[in-house]
Amino acid sequence: MSSTKWTSRLAAIGVSIALIAPTVGSAQSLNDVISAEQRRTKLAQESQQKIDAVVADTRKKEDQYKRLLKEIEGLQIYNTLLQRQIDGQALKKDELNDSITQVEVINRQIVPSMTRMIEGLREFVELDVPFLIDERRNRVANLDDLMAESNVNVAEKFRKVTEAYQIENDYGRTIEAYTGTLEIGGEERNVDFLRVGRIALLYQTQDGAYSGVWDQAARRWEEADSYKNQIRAGLKIAKKQVAPDLLLLPVPAPEAG
Repeated sequence: MSSTKWTSRLAAIGVSIALIAPTVGSAQSLNDVISAEQRRTKLAQESQQKIDAVVADTRKKEDQYKRLLKEIEGLQIYNTLLQRQIDGQALKKDELNDSITQVEVINRQIVPSMTRMIEGLREFVELDVPFLIDERRNRVANLDDLMAESNVNVAEKFRKVTEAYQIENDYGRTIEAYTGTLEIGGEERNVDFLRVGRIALLYQTQDGAYSGVWDQAARRWEEADSYKNQIRAGLKIAKKQVAPDLLLLPVPAPEAG
């Protein structure tokens, strides 16, 4: 073979090698590009995940912040209401303190007045027509004991005193029959008393043998046998055994005003 032929073949091989070499390099570059793109995609995904996590955390904190704002707003409204209540209670406290001070002053004034009222009631009972005398005396004595009680407030004491006065006042508008004992002719006898308001106090022995009337001016009992039937009728009326009716009873003449 001649040198010219070898030279031609070598040239052809060189050209073939030259044509193949760029093809191999291009494939490697493409792989590098794909790998780089995959890395960038992965990094982008990781970055997006981080961003999503940050956004989610931010929204969570934002929701918490909004809830806290609502709670704060509610607490502010509640605190405002509480403050109004406290202010109102402080005002009430001042009013109560003033009332307590006034009550103490009133107590110092009313206790002596009640004492005088009790003494006046005691004198009245002793000077009045002597009906239910033991009961009325005991009521006054109970008022004396009540005034000495430290665990009873002044209002209750005053109520009891006025109640006793009311009871005495009611006696003047009612008719009543009650039993008791009375010394008649030196002998203790069981009798029925008839009280007609405060204008008449009469008695009749339970056997009907004796009748009498209280003379307030003379402060003694007087015989009233001539009125025994009227007294008997009055006792029945007072006991509600018969209907009310007109009674003719001995009563003192009215005094000049």
